[in-house]
Amino acid sequence: MLAEQLARVKEMKAGQDWLDYGVIKPIIIGVVGGDGIGPIISQHAHHILAFLLDDEVKSGKVQFNVIEGLTIENRAKVMKAIPDDVLAELKASHVILKGPTTTPKKGDPWPNIESANVAMRKELDLFANVRPVKVPEQGIDWMFFRENTEGAYALGSNGINVTDDLAIDFTVTTAQGAERIIRLAFDYAKKTGINKLTIVTKANVVKTTDGRFLDVAREVAKDYPEVEWDDWYIDIMTAKLVDPKRRTQFRVMALPNLYGDILTDEAAEFQGGVGTAGSANIGKRYGMFEAIHGSAPRMVKEGRLEYADPSSLIRAASMMLNHLGFTDRGKKLEMALDICGNFEQKLVVTGRPTGAKGSELCDYIMETIQDPNLEKRWQDYQPKTKAA
Repeated sequence: MLAEQLARVKEMKAGQDWLDYGVIKPIIIGVVGGDGIGPIISQHAHHILAFLLDDEVKSGKVQFNVIEGLTIENRAKVMKAIPDDVLAELKASHVILKGPTTTPKKGDPWPNIESANVAMRKELDLFANVRPVKVPEQGIDWMFFRENTEGAYALGSNGINVTDDLAIDFTVTTAQGAERIIRLAFDYAKKTGINKLTIVTKANVVKTTDGRFLDVAREVAKDYPEVEWDDWYIDIMTAKLVDPKRRTQFRVMALPNLYGDILTDEAAEFQGGVGTAGSANIGKRYGMFEAIHGSAPRMVKEGRLEYADPSSLIRAASMMLNHLGFTDRGKKLEMALDICGNFEQKLVVTGRPTGAKGSELCDYIMETIQDPNLEKRWQDYQPKTKAA
């Protein structure tokens, strides 16, 4: 276990250049359905992406590759978080649009295999989980930079049952892993002119690993004198995000893996829940974009697949467009999602037959994108939102 982590450190020290999507032809977008509601919501998001990138597909600039087989059944069959053939297809892609996957827990009928998400982040070195949360009427405009490849999740399958009475798990922090996520957050704060960053740890108690993360932040901060920064402990931070008097003071946050998972799910509730939030997982060579909710096996069992809400994955698709440099299309999709999901709400997806089908919402979004008055239509809602 230690040898594996030391090998990671060696690789990170060697460094790697960021991939330039502007010189790649074709850009290969892998579409992975996953489990449960994943295949159907990924179809909807794929449909919208293909619609927006139609010219690029026809010219050979973009190519879609639908990747099958990242299901819990296949993973359990080969006893791997990601089957080898699926991993090869993932690595042949440049960016990946991924539906949710099932992670077995104790008591499930599935074997104790590693999370496909965790495995993918490690295999593709997707070290940055980037999640925006915006609720203009409440003054909320947050950007989270969650470290993705270390912390408590990196060794989550390597715990030891010492006896029937004693179980031990492990967590890991490297100087290199902490630096690259913290530096990415500082870069974002500087380039956007936000100039306000918060480091979140529990370094007062978890002194070695969280302490290292905070020490690295202090060093990186010296390279960004224009960025005001502070640090908060995760327990009080979760409280302050629900404090109307304080939460608007936070803008950019960088934090270790476990704390980032908890805090971003809490934050997503402010904009309608995890079903409305997308997520980007960024590395220097690959990017993976996903919904932040689970595979909803109950919906499958109850036959409600067609009523699954694709908003989170479509939001992730807009982040993918921005990441690839198609910012005009990304902005259009963001505005259409706001109009259809937050402002007009002519269709409401509830996950049940009482609401709209995911395909109906998809059609509504595409119709809205094609509206020549899209931006004006979006802007018309802004004064009402701010005054609310």
